[in-house]
Amino acid sequence: MGVLDALVEDLSASPPGDRLFFVSDDRVAPLHAEPLLARVRARGLAAELLVFPAGEASKNRETKAALEDRLLELGAGRDAAIVAVGGGVTGDLAGFLAATWHRGVPVVQVPTSLLAMTDAALGGKTAVNLGPAKNLVGAFHQPLAVWADVSVLRTQDEGRFREGFAEMVKLGVVADVSLFRRVERETASLLERDPAALSGAVAECMRLKGRIASRDEREAGRRASLNFGHTIGHALEAVTGFELHHGHAVAVGMCVEGRIAAELTGFPGRHLERLERALAGLGLPSRLPPGATIDAVLAATRRDKKARQGRVRYALPLELGRMPAGAEVTRVVDDAVVVRGLAAPRGELD
Repeated sequence: MGVLDALVEDLSASPPGDRLFFVSDDRVAPLHAEPLLARVRARGLAAELLVFPAGEASKNRETKAALEDRLLELGAGRDAAIVAVGGGVTGDLAGFLAATWHRGVPVVQVPTSLLAMTDAALGGKTAVNLGPAKNLVGAFHQPLAVWADVSVLRTQDEGRFREGFAEMVKLGVVADVSLFRRVERETASLLERDPAALSGAVAECMRLKGRIASRDEREAGRRASLNFGHTIGHALEAVTGFELHHGHAVAVGMCVEGRIAAELTGFPGRHLERLERALAGLGLPSRLPPGATIDAVLAATRRDKKARQGRVRYALPLELGRMPAGAEVTRVVDDAVVVRGLAAPRGELD
């Protein structure tokens, strides 16, 4: 039995709500959400499908309001449950929808992208963007379950598939060097979408992220280490108008923040080289894209949700697989140090 078969069995045996509302974008819906909807309806469950336009541009309050209006039209009550079928945008948007509908209804996450399987669908962080400001409005709302079937990754285009490896590499850097070594060792198999290699690596990511999030749900401590690469990464998404996709932006962000760590925490140069080499082997960029000026990126970091009174905090590794402990898991970094980290030669976006 495959994972999606088990999902249908589980929804049928123990429905999370009297009515299920599948949420998906218009790219993923015909591939995965519509077949799942048909299967649960065939089991006698009441289910509807809500579809929104694909892309980061839809991750906003307007799209959420449109989905809420549709729920109202369909008569969704407190007995409803949301089933998010899609990538990171869908998971964030549908999760936030579930968090606020009737003050909170269950959500089941069914990630269909590598990025969502390794990070976005896990941990209960949900949000929408405010223009270029990433994830500023949201809620912590843990999914009832996460069902990840790597067989669906065959439908992902190559560029979007590869960007998911950025979050996998990040987990290896901040949580477990054995995962980092696994990615290094199995790069070819992972890129070929070998089911065994993908299943093993994704399962390890889910285990690590789940363990961290369960111990620090609201990011008061160690969970903040998962922001490695994301302060610069989110800034790059903003200054490029989200033309630089999340995984690519995080890959560049890890390299920039790795250079900052080399200066401030003693992150070894050889580890920084391994990080850049691993990302390059996965087809991910390590340099700022053309057009992203240092001043613009620096300004964008000040709009980061982790900034306090204009002071920006960074999660900086000590070495591969090890982060600072306790309150030192993140630290404020002077602008001059950030500028030096950003000043590496520029590269072309893959």
